[in-house]
Amino acid sequence: MGIYLDHAATAPMPPEVRAVLLDALGEVGNPSSIHAAGQHARDVLEHGRERVAAAIGADAVEIVFTGGGTEAVNLGVKGLYWARAPRRRILSTRAEHHATLDSVQWLEQHEGAELEWIPVDELGRIRLDALEAALARDPETIALVTALWANNEVGTRQPAEEIVALAAAHGVPVHLDAIAAFGQAPIDVRAVPAAAVSVSAHKIGGPVGIGALYVARSTLLEPLQHGGNQQRARSGTQDAAGAAAFGLAAELVTADLGSRAAALASRRDRLVAGILDTVPGAALRGDPDPAGRLAGNAHLTFEGCEGDSLLFLLDLEGIQVSTGSACQAGVPEPSHVVLAMGFDESTARGALRFTLGDETTDADIDRVLAVLPRVVAQAREAGLAGRAPRLGGPPR
Repeated sequence: MGIYLDHAATAPMPPEVRAVLLDALGEVGNPSSIHAAGQHARDVLEHGRERVAAAIGADAVEIVFTGGGTEAVNLGVKGLYWARAPRRRILSTRAEHHATLDSVQWLEQHEGAELEWIPVDELGRIRLDALEAALARDPETIALVTALWANNEVGTRQPAEEIVALAAAHGVPVHLDAIAAFGQAPIDVRAVPAAAVSVSAHKIGGPVGIGALYVARSTLLEPLQHGGNQQRARSGTQDAAGAAAFGLAAELVTADLGSRAAALASRRDRLVAGILDTVPGAALRGDPDPAGRLAGNAHLTFEGCEGDSLLFLLDLEGIQVSTGSACQAGVPEPSHVVLAMGFDESTARGALRFTLGDETTDADIDRVLAVLPRVVAQAREAGLAGRAPRLGGPPR
C-alpha cells in the first residue's frame, strides 16, 4: 500500500475488527425473524448498536444504523426538514461536506427550502455572531441548523456546543456531521445535545456500507424510506455483521482517545513543521492551534501548484494523499472549503490534505519530507490548470 496518508477518506480495518466481521458474516438469520437464528442475529446487531452508542454517549435506542455516512447526513438533514414543516429556512455554511451541501440544495430545488449561508472565517470556523443574528431573525420560520463537528477537509474543529446552545435558545434543532471528528475528537451527545449527529464506520476502521445517525429521544424525524419500520427512523433489513464490526471499531478508537490523539498530533506537527521549513510557498490552512484542529489532519496549499499534480506525483512515489477537492469529468476544481474561507481560486487549486492514522510512523513522515520539495518543484513546472502539464512518469 506504500505510505497511506488519506485516512480521512477511509481508514484501514484493524485485524480484530476484520475477524469480528468475518465471524458475523458466517451467521445466518434475519434480525427481524423470531426463530432462534433470527434472535441470535438480533443479539449480534444490538451488541454492535450498544457499542456505537456508548462511544458517543448515547443510549442504544437513539442509534439508527444507515447504509453509510452520506445516508446518515441525508436522513438527519431531510428528516428534520420534513418533520419541521411548514418551516422552510435552513442555516448552514458553504464549507460543509458535499453530503450536506447536496442535500440542502436538493431540498431548495425540490421542496422549497430557503437556504441561508452562514459565513466561516479564514480558519474555516463558523462565525457564531452571524449564526446568532440569523437565528434571531424570525426563528419560528427556521427548520434546522446543520453544521460540521469538525471540517473534514481543513481539520478545523467547530464550536459544536455553542452552535447547539445558540439554536436551542430559539427552539431550533441542530444536525451535526461528526463523521470526520469521530475517533479523533471526543463526541458526547449529552454534553453537546444536538437533535441528530451523523457518524460513519469506515472512517474509523470499520466496514464500508454502514453508518449511524444519533437521533435524540425528543427529536421528531421523518424517514427517507418506508417498508418495515425495523428502526425508529429507517426501514430495511439491518446489517448485523456490519453493526458488530462498527461497534468494535467505535470501541477501539474511543478507548484511549487522549493518548491516541496526542500521538497523532505529534507526528502531524512534525510533518507540518518540516513542510513549512523546506517548501517555499507552502501554507497551513485551518486552525494552526493544535487544540483547534483534528489530530491527524494537515491541510496545506502550495503556491503555483495544482493539487491534482501533487497528488499524482506523490502517488508515483508510493505516497497516497488527497486534494480534498472535487474532480468531476476529469477537470480539476478548486477546494470549495478554501474558497469559503475567503481565499482566491489559484490558492484553492493548490490544496493538499495529509491525514494520518495510528499506523503512520516517523519513517513515513521522513519519507514525505524527503520527497515533497522535489515533487512541488515538478508540479510548479507543470503549472496551474490550462497549461500543458509536464509531469513525467510512465506514458499512459
